[in-house]
Amino acid sequence: MPAKKNKPDSFVEWFRSSSPYIHAHRGSTFVILFGGEAVADDAFPNLIHDIALLQGLGIRLVLVHGARPQIEQRLGRQGAGMQYIGGLRVTDDAALACVKEAAGAVRVEIEALLSMGLANSPMAGVRIRVASGNFVTARPIGVRDGVDYGHTGEVRRIDAEAIRRQLEAGAIALIPPLGYSPTGEVFNLGAADLAAATATALGADKLIALVEGRGLVDTRNRLVTNITAREAEAILGRRKRLPEDVAQYLRAAVRACRRGVKRIHLLGRQMDGALLRELFTRDGAGTLISAEPYEDTRTARIEDVGGILELLAPLEATGKLVRRSRDLLETEIEHFTVVERDGMVIACAALYPYEREAMAELACLVVHPDYQHNKRGEALLQHLEAKARARGIGALFVLTTQAAHWFRERGFEPSLLQKLPMKKRQLYNYRRNAKVFIKTVGA
Repeated sequence: MPAKKNKPDSFVEWFRSSSPYIHAHRGSTFVILFGGEAVADDAFPNLIHDIALLQGLGIRLVLVHGARPQIEQRLGRQGAGMQYIGGLRVTDDAALACVKEAAGAVRVEIEALLSMGLANSPMAGVRIRVASGNFVTARPIGVRDGVDYGHTGEVRRIDAEAIRRQLEAGAIALIPPLGYSPTGEVFNLGAADLAAATATALGADKLIALVEGRGLVDTRNRLVTNITAREAEAILGRRKRLPEDVAQYLRAAVRACRRGVKRIHLLGRQMDGALLRELFTRDGAGTLISAEPYEDTRTARIEDVGGILELLAPLEATGKLVRRSRDLLETEIEHFTVVERDGMVIACAALYPYEREAMAELACLVVHPDYQHNKRGEALLQHLEAKARARGIGALFVLTTQAAHWFRERGFEPSLLQKLPMKKRQLYNYRRNAKVFIKTVGA
């Protein structure tokens, strides 16, 4: 008897599937933003371990942290609190002293955790250098609508070259929510704005923000997995009850995206391993914001042939689809439409027009098994129906042996071979005995 093939376990499969991301991320620059809430959490060491892992994989990291709960704790000891007017903080002298103290304490805590090297721990053997400094030049917000915001500032300039030198030397750059003026003043900065400005100045490959709660969810409390910057702006415009940190980070994400940062990620920090899930799995763990759609339906190109063949092969092996050679597929590629997700073809379909009869054959409609949810097949069908109508085609037909019910549920009616265009009738394979279904789509 032939030897049984060992089926790889889930870890092996995951590790193999993460390989393209490991290669893609090596040498990239990521800016990671997290609030003081994350630092105060007992699970913060787990996040530090994941950050150390990213650095070990050759990713250049800049960490931007907040310190809000630490600041408020210090103000509370003095019987005071941070004042907010019009969504902006007012930082008086007493508040600034607490800001400096809290930011310094948080910085030291992060540096200490990144310096750990205990045996039998995730940091065993790790040697990470952390670099911090006066990378941020700031200016005061000043007086607005009669309110003096004191030592609250905004970013004027990021010393990107100084940060790059630290990254090239193998260090993690750590940036607290403080900025400095040429006159020696210190300003309290918003961490989200600071992270967006830093990512923009560096031309970072990613800006990753760890938020409280689950992150960005829709009105039915479902996680929003990917949106464009324009869609993010629309959400900010129509939803007035977004969590404060999500709204801040979303606004910062839109600015960064508009200024050239290609991908911004919002992750719920309470999920253990959220960073790793987001960066090393195709579907991620949070919300991706990008200038261009993360998942796109478009006309196939010659470089898509390999991906289409992979989709078709399992169904061809079971006889559900007629086999197509690579050569044939290359000659017919202009008839195919694909759904691409992060560089991977996850669905395809072909439309073969018969202009004289104002009909078209719909063929090879396939969705990858991992993505047969969210009605992707139906969406692809609707896309092709619209494409057919635009070409003056009034009816689609399919020949199928095993998917009759799927097409019937979407408006295709059983029909006769004689109803098909003559050229198609001449090519009909009687041994295959496929059933004919036709749907009127209008012209």
